[in-house]
Amino acid sequence: MLADMVGRMVSPVFVGREAELGTLSEAFEQARKQAASAVLVGGEAGGGKTRLVSRFAEDAAAAGAHVLLGGCVELSAEGLAYAPFTALLRQLVKEMGAAEVAALLPDGAARDLARLLPEFGEPSGDRETETGRARLFEQFLTLIERLAERRAIVLIIEDIHWADRSSRDLIAFLSRNLRTAPVLMILTYRSDELHRQHPLRPVLAELGRVEGVVRLEVPRLIRGEVADQIAGIIGQTPKYSLVESVFHRSAGIPLFVEALVEHDCDNCGVPESLHDLIIGSVERLPEETQRVLRIAAAGGNRVGHRLLAAVTDLSDVDLESALRPAIAGNVIQVADGRAYVFRHALIREAVHEEMLPGEHNRVHARFAEEIDRDRTLVPPGRAAIEIAHHWYSARDNLWALIAAWEAAGKAANAFAYTEQIQLLERVLSLWDRVPDAATRIGVDHTTVLELASEAALISGETERGLKFVKGALAELDEGAEPERVARLLVRRSQLNSDKGRRNSIEDLRYAERLVPRPTEARVHVLTRLSSVLMFSNETVEGTALTQEALEISRDLGDECLEGELLINLALGQSLAGDLEGAYRTNEQAMEIGRRLGSGRITLRALANSVDALNNLGRSEEAVQRALEGEAIARKIGRYRNSGAFLANNRAEALESIGRWDEAVDAIDHALAMDPIPRIRQHLRRVRGDIAAGRGETDQLERILGEVGTTGREPLSYAQEWMANLRLLLELHLLRGEHAEALRTAEELLPTSGNMHSSKAMLGWRAMARIRAACDAAEASCPDLAAAVLAKAEARADHMTLDGPVSVAYRLAFTGDFDAAAAAWATLGRPPQQATTLTQAAAAAARAGDRDGAATRLREAYPIACSLGARPLVTAIESLARRAGISLVEGASPADASRTTELTPRELEVLRLVALGRSNREIAGELFISAKTVSVHVSNILAKLGTATRGEAAAAAHRLSLLV
Repeated sequence: MLADMVGRMVSPVFVGREAELGTLSEAFEQARKQAASAVLVGGEAGGGKTRLVSRFAEDAAAAGAHVLLGGCVELSAEGLAYAPFTALLRQLVKEMGAAEVAALLPDGAARDLARLLPEFGEPSGDRETETGRARLFEQFLTLIERLAERRAIVLIIEDIHWADRSSRDLIAFLSRNLRTAPVLMILTYRSDELHRQHPLRPVLAELGRVEGVVRLEVPRLIRGEVADQIAGIIGQTPKYSLVESVFHRSAGIPLFVEALVEHDCDNCGVPESLHDLIIGSVERLPEETQRVLRIAAAGGNRVGHRLLAAVTDLSDVDLESALRPAIAGNVIQVADGRAYVFRHALIREAVHEEMLPGEHNRVHARFAEEIDRDRTLVPPGRAAIEIAHHWYSARDNLWALIAAWEAAGKAANAFAYTEQIQLLERVLSLWDRVPDAATRIGVDHTTVLELASEAALISGETERGLKFVKGALAELDEGAEPERVARLLVRRSQLNSDKGRRNSIEDLRYAERLVPRPTEARVHVLTRLSSVLMFSNETVEGTALTQEALEISRDLGDECLEGELLINLALGQSLAGDLEGAYRTNEQAMEIGRRLGSGRITLRALANSVDALNNLGRSEEAVQRALEGEAIARKIGRYRNSGAFLANNRAEALESIGRWDEAVDAIDHALAMDPIPRIRQHLRRVRGDIAAGRGETDQLERILGEVGTTGREPLSYAQEWMANLRLLLELHLLRGEHAEALRTAEELLPTSGNMHSSKAMLGWRAMARIRAACDAAEASCPDLAAAVLAKAEARADHMTLDGPVSVAYRLAFTGDFDAAAAAWATLGRPPQQATTLTQAAAAAARAGDRDGAATRLREAYPIACSLGARPLVTAIESLARRAGISLVEGASPADASRTTELTPRELEVLRLVALGRSNREIAGELFISAKTVSVHVSNILAKLGTATRGEAAAAAHRLSLLV
């Protein structure tokens, strides 16, 4: 049988690479200890990457690992999305069956995988494009994590220099998020093909910054290793002259060593080029074998027996006879599933280059025709893109256009929007070469541009999207097709907003005038316009337009759209100060979402309810509702988008009630899921608030650099703008830059009317910090501080209240610190309580009430210590020293700090410190980041009044803290 044949030019002895094998083994051991890792294996073409990885995979499998293999193919560059992961799924289905694979996923989640492999049934009808790809990524993450619960996983993806954009993104996503599962990812690529603009370069740079990722460059063989390889090939010790000749001519590249040894063994002349060297073994094969190999090369590195037989018009027997010499010469090999694989991609490339132009076109056309006739000739999900590739390679414009259009639809169905764009661009480039293009594919040129712009919006390709929109608008007459123009204007507004460009609202207002009738198109425009207006502080108009759209959607009977608009209406209620009404409206929308089975509506409404609860001072309830929502998001595969937003709202609530460690863990976990940029910035801002509270100046500065404070104008998204400036104010206060803090405070204050944000709580929170900045600067910048405070007081007269939280902030702004502290105590917000107690103590000290100051400081001090709020602790201790106050009655401040109660998490960390664990070991045991451990240790040292970890451990035993 063909499968039993073995070529003679591959050494049966594994040569060299001991150090590289050791690196892979070390990474595998790390993965098995519940710390996922990845190795990026780079090297020149023909350098032995596959042989190295295959040898390691054999060893890992023998050690009990589950080895999963997926490879990228050159076809990926033309729009074949998720090729390595589809291969991985196919392997799992073969090993376990589709039902068992599906059982590892959340309920219904396997229907997303059906977009890649039909064995999982009909794809989900949920086509929420902006979250579809994120869900698909989460399904793969969950699948691999569940598999890893059974045994350690080695996931190998070869040739990622050919990976499509979707596969590259999924690889990066898994590398960031497979944190504690026993999984080793091995990714191979040709380092000599990575030109400066190669799309893999930024991915490799990003992966290089991920903890646990190792880069491994496979070197060329040294002289002794070349000698060992030759000995393995020829079965005896080679002559010195042969080793010298082959070593110098091959430059130590294993594939070239094999080719040169074959040339020498066959007494051939020295080849003139590498191409001649590689092709030499093919040229000595029978002519019919060479013809079949050229045809096979057009089919890719791997081609099935049935497909090759159909294209060559050979019977099974004749095809096997033709291929037998090629297999004996180790040009191709027989793989599983009766497929033929070129031993190396360089050999396939060299054979393909031997085809004459006419032969090239004919062969590719034959592949397209045969695959179109019987789509089972290629793996499931591959037919459309294979046909598109072959017709394009055959230079048949008509069928290349038709096939590219079909393949673009398949890519969209798989949420592979970048690949969809590539294929739609091919359709557009071929359009003028096909006279009846619109008739052939059933849509006009403008529709292709519209679809391309939608895919660009979803995939974040803003500049390309704007070009598509511009092209489509140029082809439309707004008088004849106003609704199409209106939808494109909405899309241009979204693209410009994503790009950070101003005045996107002008497009929306023009679009609104184009669709005056109560249609679905008007609802589409009003939904976007009302949302932008609300975030731009035009709450009244935004709410009115939302209500109009809501009435139209009800008349149309579109309950899904009604749920979305109810959420927008709740936003308007919240901004107008009606938090209770907003909460009720969100709950109504959530019920609609649950009834319709819409995860998007359910989770959007739940996230907004969490926000309303927190603003109402019901923060503990907000935390629980957020956890409920995150569990739903995880179950239905929406954590990366909806779940991350809920995590942000949970972190906000946790930050407000002083559970900072939990907030940081929530933020770190959500950030690791690679959420969309806006959610990422929300999360970073909450982390910035904690950094300000803890005095982490460098951390706060990094966060401000990421979220941006340049071009500070509240033209849109005023809430984010205010939060950025408030964090900048905090940074100046931490540095003692009082004048800069006051100037930032002035930027926060509008020249007239209300604060920039319609959300009352945010306005009063900013005002409270402006008051703190003015008080801090009173001694160094008295005139400026007085002027800024006077301006703030004038603005306060125009501000409204929306609940107990904003009331408490207003009390802090007006200087009624005792009342504010009492309000914060009632709301269960220790950070604000300790801050206002300290402010009250300072006021009492200035008034000569030393006992009153002492009472307030003694109440604030343990709260500040337990929070790890170093700036506040320092301020309290400084005020106590200046006023001659003992912070603990009958004891010194140092004694008080040592007896301050540690948080439960800090006690866990302290116990492990006492056992001599490193930060990394503690992180692994407690499932938190090493950075978080470092913060805990710093807090512990401060609270115990110790300078080193050893002193802390001794103090813990002395004070019986570990009992």
